[in-house]
This record gives sequence, C-alpha cells and structure tokens, in this order.
Amino acid sequence: MLKKLIVTTALLLAVVAGTQAQENKKYKIGAAVYGVKNEFVQLWVKALKDHPAVKSGLVNLTVFDGQYKHITQANQFDSMITQKFDGAIYIPIDSNAAAAVVDKAVAAGLPVVGSNGPTNSDKLVSYVGSDDVLGGELAAEAVIKAMGGKGNIVVLEGPVGQTGAIQRSEGIDKVLARHPEIKVIERKTANWSRAEAMSLMQNWLTAHPNQIHGVIGENDEMALGAVAAMKQAGIDVTKIPVAGIDGVSDAIKAVSKGEMILSIRQDAKTQAQGALDVLLRKLIGQDYKPLSEVWAVYPEMPWGEGTATLYSVPWTLVTKENAAEFLKR
Repeated sequence: MLKKLIVTTALLLAVVAGTQAQENKKYKIGAAVYGVKNEFVQLWVKALKDHPAVKSGLVNLTVFDGQYKHITQANQFDSMITQKFDGAIYIPIDSNAAAAVVDKAVAAGLPVVGSNGPTNSDKLVSYVGSDDVLGGELAAEAVIKAMGGKGNIVVLEGPVGQTGAIQRSEGIDKVLARHPEIKVIERKTANWSRAEAMSLMQNWLTAHPNQIHGVIGENDEMALGAVAAMKQAGIDVTKIPVAGIDGVSDAIKAVSKGEMILSIRQDAKTQAQGALDVLLRKLIGQDYKPLSEVWAVYPEMPWGEGTATLYSVPWTLVTKENAAEFLKR
C-alpha cells in the first residue's frame, strides 16, 4: 500500500511539475523586417513590442534589421535556426527569394508567419497583411480623380521582386486601363526609400519640365520624397496631386496641409500583433486565446480558431478631412 502511495504521489508531482514547466515556458521569437529606417516598419516594431505577450515576458522578442538586403535577412534566419528560436515573423525585402528562406526555416523546425509584405511560399503558417492590389487601386483612383481623368503621371514603385510592390502595381494598372487619357511618362522603383524617390523625382522634373500632373507613390516614404523634390524645385505641391500608401505620420501631416491628397493607412498594430497571436497559436495549440485587442477592431477579420492561412487587414483612407483625427492618435 505504501509503495503504491509513493508511486501515485511521484506521478502526481511529475504532472504538476510538467504543468508548471508548460506555464512557465518562454517563447523565443524573432521578427525579421526588411529595414528599420522605414517609418512604417518602426510603427510595426513598436506595436509588436507592445504586445501583451512580450510585455508579460511570455515572449522573448528579437528584432532583426534586414538593412534592405535579402542576403542579410537570409543570414538572420540561419542565426535563428542555429540559436533554436521557437518561431519567426517575416517582412521580406524580396518576396520570391524569401520563399527559399521560409522553406529552409520550416524544414528546420522554425515556423514562420508573414506580415505586411507577402512571401511566395506555401510553407507559411499564415499571412497577416492588407490587400496590396486594392491599395494600389485606391491610390491611383485618388490621383486620377484629382487630375480630372487626364494628364501625365509618374509612378514610384516598390522593390523589384517584392510581392507587395508587384500587387500595388497591379492595382494601379487596373485603374490606368480604365483611363486612356492618362499617360505614364516615368515609372521606376525607389525601393520604398524617401531619399531614392526624391532623387528620382528631381531627375524627372528636369527631364519633363511642367509636364508632370500627378504622382502615385506605392508607399508614403516615396510619395514624401516626390513632395520634397517638388518643394525644392519651387513647385506648388498643392497643385499636383500625390498619393501614397501606409499612413505614416509624415504623410498624414502632408495630407493635412494639402501637400498630399491621400494616404492609405495600413494598420501596423493589427499586422504586427495579429501575426504574433497567430504564431503563438501555432506554438501553444488550441488552448491559446489571442492576447491582443486588435481582433475586436475589425469584425470582417475574425480570429476564428487562429488557424486561417490569411488574415486580411482592411485599409483606411486618410484625407484632409480626417487627417487631424489620425494625428491626435
């Protein structure tokens, strides 16, 4: 009887110890972003660090700066594999090349959730981001409407090979196909960079004096670079419609002053915190319930079981009428 009691007690203690170990487990998560100089990425990273799981210590978070280079991001994933990270969130600079990175990570036991920038791999746990085709359509429609449906435009594109940029271009092209009186006189990548966009726009203003009637930026940073170039050239930027995508603070300020007609806001908090919740659901299992409040914001994007392969975060239009409201936030 005593022997049976000892065995039973030992088993009970083992169960309790195992339960406590599970409760006390910390998850080592890496967030690999294409470049932290980008303001949207800064907002995304800040939101991720503010996630309840990070603040409580459940998640030990490391943010990796990809420095706008695919090889740098690939090496960072190798480090995560070697250091036995539990999971990763990925915003790639090159969506096509990123597929091999994800495939290698998953094969090594490192689950990956995509966020903000699509990755062309079917091995992702899930993707949490906005519909970039629609984003491109909204930006193009705003500029062309402000131009009265005719005139010359320039388009500042995202990085070559980045699916987000490809999809935004697709959306722009859909709108252009409906407006034959609009002529695209220049179209080139500025790699999501304000400085590169400013340099490009300076060149285009020299090559086409008084011939640019509208500017579509596939992100806000590039749109702001175009605005800066026009201001430097002494051009009244309120007379040339410029639209961008992301909803960064400088763009919202530019919209409020009439220097841009539109910024299409991506919800950095929902993309970042949503991605971490989905990753934790993968790691912990069906008992995990989302800790972030973002799931209550968009009824059209329900959590469900936390196992969907796509969570599409809605866009919000930032106009001169509502820009002040966003700046207050």
